[in-house]
Amino acid sequence: MDMLTIVLIDVILLVLLLMFSIPLPYCFGGALAFMAIAGGASMRSMMLWGFTQMISPILLASPLFILAGMIMANSGVAKHLLNFADIFVGRIKGGIGVVAVTTCAIIGAISGSGFTGVAATGPVLIPRMVEKGYPRGYATALVTVSSVLGLLIPPSVIMIIYGWVTETSILAAFLSTVGPGLAIVISFSVINMIWVRRMPNIELEEKLPAIEMRKQNIQRSIRALPGLSLPVIILGGIYGGVFTPSEAAAVAAVVSVPIGFWIYREMTFGSFLKVVNESSVSIGAIMTMIMFTLMLSQTYVLLRVPQALIEIVFNISTNKILLLIVINIFLFLVGMIVNDVTGMILIAPLLLPLVTELGISPIHFAAIMGVNLAMGGVTPPYASILYLGMRIGKCEFSEILKPTMVFLLLGYLPVVFLTTFWAPLSMFLPTLMGFVK
Repeated sequence: MDMLTIVLIDVILLVLLLMFSIPLPYCFGGALAFMAIAGGASMRSMMLWGFTQMISPILLASPLFILAGMIMANSGVAKHLLNFADIFVGRIKGGIGVVAVTTCAIIGAISGSGFTGVAATGPVLIPRMVEKGYPRGYATALVTVSSVLGLLIPPSVIMIIYGWVTETSILAAFLSTVGPGLAIVISFSVINMIWVRRMPNIELEEKLPAIEMRKQNIQRSIRALPGLSLPVIILGGIYGGVFTPSEAAAVAAVVSVPIGFWIYREMTFGSFLKVVNESSVSIGAIMTMIMFTLMLSQTYVLLRVPQALIEIVFNISTNKILLLIVINIFLFLVGMIVNDVTGMILIAPLLLPLVTELGISPIHFAAIMGVNLAMGGVTPPYASILYLGMRIGKCEFSEILKPTMVFLLLGYLPVVFLTTFWAPLSMFLPTLMGFVK
């Protein structure tokens, strides 16, 4: 068999393993083992190469942001950020929905993860929205889909991974998803404000006397300051050149501890040990998955799969618009069956030569990949963020399905196409900051 046939069989095997819900590290390990048995790769050389890549300081950012996110989810940061955002729009009909979207964006600017948004805000915000008259399925869907902003608003873990595997500037990759992220904040907020007009049972907070309201707002602002300071410290430190993204993740983890213990006093020693234990288990599984995925991707690169893809695609069509649509559909399907980190490691090195041939900047492609793979977290069958949101919101799939699809089709999908076909949305800030000449 020629190498392309072996690769095709390997991809089919990988998809079958994924369909049988086998844990991701074993899926990619099995596909890698097949390549070694079929003669497509030397397992010894791939293992040696994989270990040399895993000791990269850049990769250290991923477990540290996971730890920081889980600490913040249990430290009370989200609750006080919600109360702060509530000052501005909380007494407007539908305002609490805007608060949900905005808070998830702020949490994303601290943790770099989609899971943290729903884990931190869901237990606080969903019951509050239900109490105010929102349907439980709608409240859960809004918080859940808004949590993907954690993958787009910098610092984003998947953008760190993209920069690492493609040797693109991580800071430029961070900036490329700011525009799409803000566009999603606006689109979700607008859809929410329109939708709530059809909800007659929504209650507004009782309006307090001016003096009491002013006092309450001041108290909320003061209590929110430690949480609000985190994105300022993290992003200011990164773009100010004070520390690297990995060091920023460490700072986020370290600073979150005293905030949870002594400022908000919502974390105990027992809960802290539980968070560290859960984080360690998650990090171990993720790092194993990253290593196998990285080795499999490198095997495909060494077998010149990217070059074969370029030849096949350009034999079909040379229309840039059509090819970009096909690439978007492909990325969306990848996001539906694997998580964002896995998809980024496996697909970015394979598709980057193709999009470069189409005249697309690697920085622009970072945004295209980011918005597509992030959507996979709330799109079945993978939909890990969606399932977590359902568990936190205590609702059935039938309750959450319709509002989730409305937000994705009317709010998220237009931003995906806008990001793909209107480069200034993702390229304005990188150009402004001098990353693009």
